[in-house]
Amino acid sequence: MDNNWHSSACILCENNCGIKVQLGGEQGREIVRIRGDEEHPASAGYLCQKASGLNHYQNGRDRITTPLKRQADGSFAPIPWDQACREIMDRFTAIRDQHGGDKIFYYGGGGQGNHLPGAFAVATRAILGSRYRSNALAQEKTGEFWVNAQMFGHQVRGDFEHCDVAFFIGKNPWQSHGVPRARAFLKDLHKDPKRHMIVVDPVLTETAKLADIHLRVRPGTDAWLLTALVAQLIQSGNLDDSWLQDHTEGLEQLREYFLGVDAVAYAAMAGISETQLAETLALLKSARGLAVFEDLGVQMNRHSSLNSYLEKLLWVLLGHFGVPGGQNIPAQLQNVAGSGRVSGATPVTQAPIISGLVPCNVIAEEILNDHPDRFRAILIEAANPVHSLAGSDHFRKALRSLDLTVVIDIAMTETASEADYVLPAATQYEKWEATFFNFELHANYFHLRKPLFAALGDSLPEAEIHARLIEASADAPVALVAKLKQVAESDGPQGVMEALLGEMGQDSSVARMASYLLYRSLGPLLPDNAREAAVLLPLALQFAGRESESLARAGYAGDPVSQALALFDAMTKQHSGVVFARDTEQDSWRRLGPDRPINLVIPPLLAELEGLSKGPETMTSSQYPFVLSAGERRDYSANTIYRGPEWRRKDRTGALRINPEDARSLGVQDNEQLRVTSEAGTAITCVQISDRMMPGHLSLPNGFGLDNANGERSGVAVNELTSPGHRDKFAGTPFHKSVAVRLERVES
Repeated sequence: MDNNWHSSACILCENNCGIKVQLGGEQGREIVRIRGDEEHPASAGYLCQKASGLNHYQNGRDRITTPLKRQADGSFAPIPWDQACREIMDRFTAIRDQHGGDKIFYYGGGGQGNHLPGAFAVATRAILGSRYRSNALAQEKTGEFWVNAQMFGHQVRGDFEHCDVAFFIGKNPWQSHGVPRARAFLKDLHKDPKRHMIVVDPVLTETAKLADIHLRVRPGTDAWLLTALVAQLIQSGNLDDSWLQDHTEGLEQLREYFLGVDAVAYAAMAGISETQLAETLALLKSARGLAVFEDLGVQMNRHSSLNSYLEKLLWVLLGHFGVPGGQNIPAQLQNVAGSGRVSGATPVTQAPIISGLVPCNVIAEEILNDHPDRFRAILIEAANPVHSLAGSDHFRKALRSLDLTVVIDIAMTETASEADYVLPAATQYEKWEATFFNFELHANYFHLRKPLFAALGDSLPEAEIHARLIEASADAPVALVAKLKQVAESDGPQGVMEALLGEMGQDSSVARMASYLLYRSLGPLLPDNAREAAVLLPLALQFAGRESESLARAGYAGDPVSQALALFDAMTKQHSGVVFARDTEQDSWRRLGPDRPINLVIPPLLAELEGLSKGPETMTSSQYPFVLSAGERRDYSANTIYRGPEWRRKDRTGALRINPEDARSLGVQDNEQLRVTSEAGTAITCVQISDRMMPGHLSLPNGFGLDNANGERSGVAVNELTSPGHRDKFAGTPFHKSVAVRLERVES
C-alpha cells in the first residue's frame, strides 16, 4: 500500500468535500483508505459516510475500457479509437449536412463533480452545428433559475454559516447536503439556543427531527402553505415599507393579490394548523438572518415554479437580501445555472428553453414524431437519462428511433445499452477534474483535482475524446492549433490567451472552439500534464475582469490580467482547493446593480395563485389511492454513481417506506413484497414500515434499479413508474414527488 495521502474530492453531492486517500490493492489501483481533507477551504476535514465507498465507483464491475460499436444482431463489438471517431463523425456530419446541425441533440456533460466535459463538448457541438442541449439541471432546477432571473437577474444562495433561522423547504440536508459540513452544521444549529430551524416536508426526515418547527404538509400542497405565510405576512401590516420601497418594485400590485387570501384556510388545506402558522410566522419575523433552501421536494413536485416564487417573496418581504445570514449573490467562476432566462422554444413542442436547457420531459416528444425539425441524433455524455428521466421506457423508445446515438461514459449504463457507439471515459479519479458548484459568500473556493490513477485500458478523459472526434472531422481547425501551440511555447498562458482573443476578434465562431484550442496548444505545457485545466484560463480572465475586488481580497494583487494569471497558476498547483473570492453582503447589492430593484411581480405566477383558491387538486383515485415520492435521498443512495449494491451496508434493495396504518390495512409486514403500479408502469419492492411517512404517502429512494454486468438488478428503477407528461407548466420539471400509485400484495 502507498502510505502517502493524496488530495482529491468526493463526487457524490454538490458539496464535493475535500478528501485525502491512500492507494493500494491490485496494481495499486484501489482507494483503500479515505478521510476528510483538513486543508480544504470549505469542508475542512468533514466527510459523511457515503464517501467511504468511493472505491466501488472507481472499480465498478461493469466498467467499459474500449470503444464499442453495435452490431447487426444488437450486440456490441470493440473497435479501435480511430475507427470509432471517424465513423461517428462521418455519420454526425452526414446528418448535419442533410438535415441541419440543430437536429443533433446533446445531453449531459456534467454529473456530480464532473464538470469539465461540458466545456469540451462545446467545441464538438460547434463543429457539428449542434444547437439544442439539456442535462439534469433541467430535470430539477430550471423553475427556480427562471424565478431568480426575473426577480434578481442572478441566482441567490442562503448564508447558512451566519443565519440565526434556517428554513428548509422540501430539503433534507442530512442526506442531500447542499451546505458545507451539513451534518455537523445541523447538529450545531440544533444545540444552539440562539439559532432555530424550520422544515417543510411531509416526511419526518432526519433534518425534521432536529427542527424547532416541522411543518408536515400534505404531499404536493406546499404552494398553499407558502401562500398562507406570504398572505399573513402582508396582511399583518408589519412590513418594512421603507426598505421595500427603496429596494423592490411591484409591492402594491403584490398586496392586491394577497390581501384577499384566507391564510388560515390555505394553511389548513396543506394540513397545517392556525397555531403552527402563527408560530412559524413569528419565528420568521424574529430572524436577524434568514437563510432559505428549497430543493427537490418542492422543485420536482406540483406547482414547482410557483413554490420557488412564493419562497423568495417570503424572505424578500422580510428584508433578508444582502444581509448577514440572509440570501446573497455569490461570486462564481462559472455560473452553472446560466442566465435563468427563456431563450426561445423547442422546435416541435414549443417548450420554453430556460438557461439554454431543453426541458428533459419533452426530449422524447421532440424525437418521436414525423415533424421535419425533430431531433435525429444525440450525443450523451456522463449521464444516464434512460434511468434518470421520467418515463424510462418512453425514452428508450426515443433513442431506438434516432439515426444515431453516441454515449460517452465509464460504464455500460442503461442508456449506453441503447447506443450505436459507446466511448469509454476515464473515471473522475483518472483525469484532471473540477466542480463549479461554488456558492459560498464570504470565502468562495474552487478545487481542481489531479488524477489518482492512469486511465484504465483504452479509456480516455472526455477532453481527449472530444479532441479526437473534432480531429476526425474535415472541419478541424488544425492550422489554428499549430499557430497557438507555437505561441504557447514561446509566450506561455498570457501569450496564448492574447492570440486566441485576437482570433476571436476576427472570427466570433472561434470562441466556441476555445476549449479544444487551449487543450491542444496550452494544455501540454501545464504542470503535471494538467491538459484539461487549460480551459480554466479564460474563466480566470473573465472572472478577474468582473470581480477584481473580490480577487484582491482573496490575495491576488495587480491588474485584472495579473490577477487572472496568478489565480490560474494557483488553481493548477494547489490540490486541496483555493479561495478565489472574499466578499461581504455589499457585494450582493453591487451584483444586483445600483439601479435594479428586486422585482416582486411575475404576472403568470400571480395568475397561477388565483387557481389555488379552489383547493389542492386530487392526486389520487380509487384506481391509484397512494401518493409516491419517487427518488428519496437516503443513507445509501448516491444517484447512479455507484452502480453496484455492494457498498450499501443496509437497505440494499431500497425498500418502499410505508406508514404503519397503511401496512396494517394491506396486511403486509416488514420485508414482505408489494407490487407498485402507476399509470406508467409497475415494479416489485420489499417493504419497510416507518412512521416517517404520513398515511397514504410512500417513498422509494433514488439510485436503485440499476442493471449490472451480471444481469442483476437491486431495487426499483423509479422512473419506470413516472410519466414525462406530469410536469410543471412553466419549466417542465417533473412531478416525481407526487406519483399516484396502487399497492398489491405479492403472494409467495
